[in-house]
Amino acid sequence: MSTPIRPGTRMHINWRKWDGGPHWVHEVVYLGRDEWGAWFGQRPGWRSHRPGRDTLLRTPCVMLLPDPEPGSDHGAEWILTVNAPPQRTRVYIDLAWDARWDADEPRAIDMDLDVVRRTDDRGIYVDDEDEWEEHRVEYGYPLHVVNRLELVTADLTQKVTDRVAPFNEATTHPWFDVLAALDL
Repeated sequence: MSTPIRPGTRMHINWRKWDGGPHWVHEVVYLGRDEWGAWFGQRPGWRSHRPGRDTLLRTPCVMLLPDPEPGSDHGAEWILTVNAPPQRTRVYIDLAWDARWDADEPRAIDMDLDVVRRTDDRGIYVDDEDEWEEHRVEYGYPLHVVNRLELVTADLTQKVTDRVAPFNEATTHPWFDVLAALDL
């Protein structure tokens, strides 16, 4: 982040694929920071879109761009989204490469794998493993990236299962309050 961003600032989280192609763009508001990183929010009616798909949110959500691991030269490795009830997909973690601030907005490379916690019978699972297998060949993901993100996926799955911070309500709930209190 080149300049300090004030809570309440509207912006986008910009995703692309490994080959540089466009992916999701989320209309968000910056909420603030805590020990885990930078938090963002989306309100009902706000837009998330990618080539071939355009959606308007029905319920609020908060998102976390974590601070990268100390010594990392590639930014953070995931972005967390937590959806408010009645959404059944409560936790959605996009595995990423090089998730970071760029030109005062967050950007990331989508790495296909997602860790999901739903409130229905599906429970906790890793999504899009088929895409991961296809794209690691199609895009030529480097072996060190593949090995690293497979470890990160297993670690995140366990943390979501154990509901440790920041993947628990005690950490995320206050950010929903910040989102609701903003005069936008």
